[in-house]
Amino acid sequence: MSKRLFGTDGVRGVANLEPMTAETAMKLGRAIGYVALGQPGERHRILVGKDTRISCYMLETALSAGICSMGVDVLLVGPIPTPGIAFLTNNMRCDAGAVISASHNPFQDNGIKFFAKDGFKLSDEVEQKIEEMIFSENIDQIRPTGGRIGKISRIDDALGRYVVFVKNSFPRHMILDGISIVLDCANGASYKAAPLVFEELGAKIISLGVNPDGQNINHKCGSLHPEVMSAEVRRMGAHLGIALDGDGDRVIFADEHGAEVDGDRIMGLIAWDMMKRSELNKNTLVATVMSNLGLEIAMKEMGGTLVRTLVGDRYVVERMRKDGYNFGGEQSGHLIFLDRNTSGDGILSALQVLRVMRDTGKPLSELASRVKKYPQILKNIEVTVKRDLNEVPAVRKTIEECSNRLKDRGRLLVRYSGTQSMCRVMAEGEDEEEVKLVVNMVADAISRNL
Repeated sequence: MSKRLFGTDGVRGVANLEPMTAETAMKLGRAIGYVALGQPGERHRILVGKDTRISCYMLETALSAGICSMGVDVLLVGPIPTPGIAFLTNNMRCDAGAVISASHNPFQDNGIKFFAKDGFKLSDEVEQKIEEMIFSENIDQIRPTGGRIGKISRIDDALGRYVVFVKNSFPRHMILDGISIVLDCANGASYKAAPLVFEELGAKIISLGVNPDGQNINHKCGSLHPEVMSAEVRRMGAHLGIALDGDGDRVIFADEHGAEVDGDRIMGLIAWDMMKRSELNKNTLVATVMSNLGLEIAMKEMGGTLVRTLVGDRYVVERMRKDGYNFGGEQSGHLIFLDRNTSGDGILSALQVLRVMRDTGKPLSELASRVKKYPQILKNIEVTVKRDLNEVPAVRKTIEECSNRLKDRGRLLVRYSGTQSMCRVMAEGEDEEEVKLVVNMVADAISRNL
């Protein structure tokens, strides 16, 4: 059975339309509750967090009701970064964790993703099992009554626990006195936690995106719009800028000149530092097919190796766990330090960059220059249907022609978004004009036929 609800990062869509309705959220709650019942113990608990979207109230209530109806307790923690749920699910010995968030999507979207008791995202197999439970209605008859019905509790110190955990990833002998940071929290889940972390470590913070109103998450702010952070860095003369996304699991930087520094350059500087310390397992960095060719070349020059996965931080983590690697990430700013947490964590990642800056005494611009990026262009094309691209002759032919045009001088990657009705066309190579031409040719073919 192919998955019908779960995409590359949980279930996602327009809030109050299928599949992001209260009815489906309740069914998902019942299904994850059933999964929790398979864990040892008399009483079972699931942690539920969210970002700042107005629709989170509706979905949180429905999801929690579904969980309780299976005889499983719910622990509510309110708005908290997704990596906070990953950490707390394991730290508090819960049977599972759930996050209500659509990450970088606009506010009208929402999503639900789950974590297993070990803090890692659910496997494809478990997600498929959840879908089978929902569509087969096999668990409809499980109806505990009386004292066996689950209850809901609110955990008031959850945010504080997460803040302490993240701060502990920073060397205890170090402080951030004298460093000024433009911090953009995207009016999202990190709006409380992130300023606390950096201020408590001694940095001077210029805060942006810390006034969520339910509708302004990711709107002209955060990692989707790093130009806002970059402009403020230049205006204020800050040492760097840090821009998080709506659920706090990814981060984009600006150096002291206000120039954007993406995940590829950050991975390069962190991999270099970890190799210098003999801390990078097998001298290997794990990235996705979207990472720039320049990162691959930089790793070779440093004596390391880059291995690639499908797009999605879950696939990066799966490869890391399978082959014993401990650092990886995505160009978009998901950075995974498996020795520290089980998922991408924007705040934790920023602290590791600040540690390298403090250790070396070098500005971010110099540290990030290790990766020389090839011209790369990404274009998103809205589609009405996600047909197999090989089954659309005009599109297939154009992709083949453009791939042959680039040959060994670059790369062409065409894929559907796992969370939106879009097809993403990415090309990179030595000649920027040729890269632009290739992207536009493929984009036009997709627009005409899909």
